[in-house]
Order: sequence, then structure tokens, then C-alpha cells
Amino acid sequence: MKRILAADIGGTNSRFAAFTVRGKTISHDRSIWLSTSAADSFVHLLELLASSNFELQPGKADAVVFGVAGPVIDGFKCDPPNIAWDIDLNEVPKKLCCNNALLINDFLAQAYSTFTPAFEDAIEVIAGDPVQNCPIAILGAGTGLGKSLLIPNGTGKYLPVPSEGGHSVFPFTNKEEAEYADFLRAKLGCEKVIQDYILSGSGLAHLFEFHTGEIAPSHKVVAHFSEYPVVLEWFSRFYGRICHNFVLDTFALGGLYITGGIAAGNPVVVKHKEFEESFRDCEQYHNMLCNVPIKLNQNEEAGLWGAAQYGADHLTHKATPRPTVEGK
Repeated sequence: MKRILAADIGGTNSRFAAFTVRGKTISHDRSIWLSTSAADSFVHLLELLASSNFELQPGKADAVVFGVAGPVIDGFKCDPPNIAWDIDLNEVPKKLCCNNALLINDFLAQAYSTFTPAFEDAIEVIAGDPVQNCPIAILGAGTGLGKSLLIPNGTGKYLPVPSEGGHSVFPFTNKEEAEYADFLRAKLGCEKVIQDYILSGSGLAHLFEFHTGEIAPSHKVVAHFSEYPVVLEWFSRFYGRICHNFVLDTFALGGLYITGGIAAGNPVVVKHKEFEESFRDCEQYHNMLCNVPIKLNQNEEAGLWGAAQYGADHLTHKATPRPTVEGK
């Protein structure tokens, strides 16, 4: 039996969970959520975990896997774009961690989680027939926008691959959207509007302000979708367009999994007709896109399961930074 401490460190919440590994079976024991902004450094976050009396502290775990919303360098460092501090495992005091600590991208963890119980209850958004030996796309919006892939290796297994595609430029397509792009450039003081500014909690708030002239946090925006249907329509259209582009960019005909807090808490975003129409909007490949199955995962602790799966593979197989996982 092995114990794994998994973490999913996002721009809003830092989730931690204790897992037990018995053979090939992983079981979830307990979770704790901390506010990311309550910590003024990564070390401070670990100190907050230590003071919480959580049952499995890093020093007692057989492995610790930190999933973080940002690009990971050399498996030890990350400067997350939506968090006020950076992470360097080399600078963590020994009393707060263990020698077997790993740092991975949070959407690499999401890719691993697709093969765990965290995705067993994913609901069908659009029916389709997955094409064998094609990539599977994972995409989700929360505090920021995350993307990853599962790439088949020809042996029935998949290679999970992270992405920072949320920082690519968003494609606006008409005059009204161009006006919104100008609004964002003026508000944010940027020349290029990246996808992360569109499909995120802050993106919802920006869209609401553009259409209503009012300022409100994202959780209040979603609570008033029925009063401001144009905000939901635009956000759903943008969500479908980003999914459309990611699937075409990667030829992910094996399917698309949507995750992340916004759609998980508000399924109407991806069930809205604007989402489906935008996703399928392609003269050349409309029929192909109609055949891509899309599922929504509403388990907000999926990243923890994925980090635990990564840790279990590491302990069992002495995994390389990107081990393969079994196909479904």
C-alpha cells in the first residue's frame, strides 16, 4: 500500500487530497480546499496545509504530485500566469515536503484523470462516434483556460500531452465581435486578446460589462444568465469556437472532454445551441465535426485524481515525465 498526496493548484482554489494505492487500484480518502490567494507564496500555501491538520502531510506521503495551472519547467519550476507567486520545488524546506515530489501541468493531470473514476459520470453533450487511433482533446475554463491531449501511441495506450493553448490569440469573426475586441484591448491595455481573456471567469465578467455596462464578478454573471441571454449566447458561442479550433488543430476525432469549473457548475454553457452551432461551423469539415463525441465532466476534483494517477504510475513504473496510460 502506498499513500499519495495530490494537489491541484489553480488561480482561485488549491485543492489537496489523500489517495491510497493498492496494486492497480487508487482510492480517494479525503480532500481539503484552500484559497490560493490566501497564500503569499508556495511555501506559505504548504504552511497553511500544515496548519490545517490535514491527515496526509507531504512529509508522510510516498509521493506528492502538484498539478499547477501553468507551464512546468524541468519538472520543478513553474511561474503560473494567474497566480501571484511562482513555484520552485528546490526551494521548499524539507519539513514541508518529501523527496519524491513532482510538479506537473494541471491539464496534464486532467488528461490522466480521464482514465480514473473521476470521469465515470461524465455526461454526454453531443453524441458521436469516436475515431480509433485519433487524439482525444481535453479543454476547460475556470480561472483560466486549460487544454491538453491524449495521443494514441499505436499500442492501445495514450501519451498525455499538456498545452498552453489558452494563451494563443482568440479569433474574432464579425463587426460586433471586433467591437468587443477593441473594448478588451482598452480595458486590459493589451494589443493581442488571448483565449484566456475570453474563456475564463474574468472573461465572463468582461463580456457582462461589455453588454450591460455593469461590473459584476463571474459568479453573479452566471446567476443572471436568464436576465441577460446575450451574455450566455456569446459565451457559449466563444466556447464552441475554441473547442472547434482545438479539435481541428489536433485532429482530435477520438472525442472531446470538457472540464473546468464554469461548465461543470453551469452545464447550460455547453448545452446551449450556440455552442453546438459554433463547434460544427465549418464548410469543409462540418460532417466530420458532427461525428466528434463531446462529454462534460462535472467532477471538480478530477485534477486531483489525475495527479494521483500520475503519482501511482511514477511509483509503480518509475515513470518518465510523460508516461503512457491504458486506453479505454
